[in-house]
Amino acid sequence: MMFLPPLQRLARVCSIIGGLLLTAVMLMTCYSVVGRNFFQSALVGDFELTGIGSGMAIAFFMPQCQLERGNIIVDFFTANRTAAFNHRLDRLGALLMLLIFGLLAWRCGVAAVSAYDNMGASMLLGFPDWIVLAAMCPPFALAAVIAGVQTLSSVPYTPSEQEAA
Repeated sequence: MMFLPPLQRLARVCSIIGGLLLTAVMLMTCYSVVGRNFFQSALVGDFELTGIGSGMAIAFFMPQCQLERGNIIVDFFTANRTAAFNHRLDRLGALLMLLIFGLLAWRCGVAAVSAYDNMGASMLLGFPDWIVLAAMCPPFALAAVIAGVQTLSSVPYTPSEQEAA
């Protein structure tokens, strides 16, 4: 499927941000485990930071996942169907993903405003919840746009040789 290069670049940037977040979570976890086991000094709030970082990383991986159609597909029932029928099902699936990602972006935005107004924060560190929720809105919105382009596409999706291997 031919995508607009800006969507591809934005999805790639989002996936890089997600990878950096997970790398930071991994390094922080290693620091905390080593400190706890060898120096009797734990990192306060490491569980909170792991949840915050992992949740944000998942959101940042979604645009690239949608771009590559990396969601789980059960083709048991469609294996013997025509290519045209499967393409229509793919477009229907992309429409559903558009609705889901649009809903996630909208509700994260509403929750971010609410958390900001209510001064919601994590329990141990007092990390503001609105920052996490607001950071999740753009990648979900981008994934919705990508799903919208896939919904309107008249070109059937064919995996590349690398994906098929």
